Amino acid sequence: MSFRPLLAGLLFALPLAAVAESPNIEPGQWEFTSNTFVQGDLPIPDQTETHQECIAQGDIDDEEFSFIHEEEGCELLEHEVTVDGLDYRMVCRAEGGEADIIGRMDFLGERVEGNVDILVDSPVGEMKMTTTMEGRRIGDC
Repeated sequence: MSFRPLLAGLLFALPLAAVAESPNIEPGQWEFTSNTFVQGDLPIPDQTETHQECIAQGDIDDEEFSFIHEEEGCELLEHEVTVDGLDYRMVCRAEGGEADIIGRMDFLGERVEGNVDILVDSPVGEMKMTTTMEGRRIGDC
């Protein structure tokens, strides 16, 4: 498994479990944009990705709700979910390397915003990746 695909979706890989109340996310069609910047010895260009998905109220109320499935090779070390946000720390291992990930996401009703800092120690050297993410509700599903 390559580190590049492994790290591509990590911001959304966490379940929003153990929330006493539903996250402050309005159901509907959402558009998410993430910008990733890499510092390190490898010349990796900045990346911007955008995707849309429908989030139903039933999804939000489900304690197993997540934006995407957790990536193989990753272990959630700590997380705290509140109505207004998510803080987490995880580690991912692949191809003799390791990525330490610290993230924060704020739930703002019809918007979400967050950031993820990833420190990668791999056979090709150390890299620091920073991803900023914004999501907004764009209408009904």
